[in-house]
Amino acid sequence: MQQKTTSNRTIILLILGLLSAVGPFSIDMYLPAFQTIAKDFNTSVDQVQLSLTSFFIGIALGQLIYGPLLDKYGRKKPLLIGLLIYILATILCILTRNVEHLIAFRFLQALGSCAGMVAARAMIQDYYEPREAARVFSLLMLVIAISPILAPSAGAFLLNHLDWHYIFVSLLFIGVIIFVATYFYLPESYPGRKDFSLRPKAIIGNFWEVFSNKTFLIYCLVGSIASSGLYAYLAGSSFVMQQHFGLSQTQYGLAFAFVASAMIVATQINRALLKRWTSTQISKIANIWQSSVALLMVICVVSDTLSFTVLLGLIFCYLLGHGFIFPNTSAMALSPFKSLAGSASALLGCVQMGIGALTSGMVSILHNGTPYPMVMVMSTAAILSLLIHFTSGRSIDTKGY
Repeated sequence: MQQKTTSNRTIILLILGLLSAVGPFSIDMYLPAFQTIAKDFNTSVDQVQLSLTSFFIGIALGQLIYGPLLDKYGRKKPLLIGLLIYILATILCILTRNVEHLIAFRFLQALGSCAGMVAARAMIQDYYEPREAARVFSLLMLVIAISPILAPSAGAFLLNHLDWHYIFVSLLFIGVIIFVATYFYLPESYPGRKDFSLRPKAIIGNFWEVFSNKTFLIYCLVGSIASSGLYAYLAGSSFVMQQHFGLSQTQYGLAFAFVASAMIVATQINRALLKRWTSTQISKIANIWQSSVALLMVICVVSDTLSFTVLLGLIFCYLLGHGFIFPNTSAMALSPFKSLAGSASALLGCVQMGIGALTSGMVSILHNGTPYPMVMVMSTAAILSLLIHFTSGRSIDTKGY
């Protein structure tokens, strides 16, 4: 890392982690409230699930907006504007009184939250070489992985004592804290390029330059499709665990925290493994692991042997694979870019969330009152990611990363 950030390394990494986690935290914290929100709005759970899908779509599209802005104006100004949008949208979520407005305001909330995700990835590229970047991504994943442990439990706690609107009051408080920390303690890592054009033709050209890079394209698809299984789980877990298996809101929060801890375990082991193996080697093994677990889930569903205990264990193992795949494929996808780090980070995030929105939407569309839709979408994502990795990965020059 450059000298200007050495003395504040811990604070900077913490803020980058919080910026990366604000989106996931906004997703996870209200999951236990799906049934309560549906009852309050006199609608169905699958309608409330669409507010999760709209959030994914907002993150996917929003990142394409912030990427060029981060390359043009530097990292901090667009980031702070995005955080202000997040704060405003969260206030609107608190005030909403019907599911249609909630779906729309969640989309706006996502547009604000994704600024932190894009900026954090771009700033990592500003400071680190690819192999070290993979270790930093693992460190940030620790912060991100904590959010699924804390958020649903916190959401369930609030539901047991207060109205569901207070979940969004808490998110508002978190957004304000992150804004203040970013404004005062996060240094600018890239001054921007005054000659960077924001004309549509130039922006599209820059995105195409990134997307047509073979290293970016393959690792982006491998990581994004593998990660989409996580979003399928997020979309379906509330129904499967609470309604199908009969867990209470508190029990659901604890179960969610348990399976999410798999990502903490994986990302920290990954940091140690990167001292001996490359990101390519680690992610391939993780792909095989995740696909094997996915096949076991399918077998259990088809044979009608999927008990809650078995499901919990298999999802833990599934997310364990995700904890190895995500940081390594992200670092590899972004490794060819420096001057276009903002655009590359935006495109990576857009593809990740776009595919995540598709899979979460599929879980909602295929909803049939059983765990089948969630399990099948998760399994399809893992196996497809593995196939792409092994059929396309040989053509990439990984340079030992």
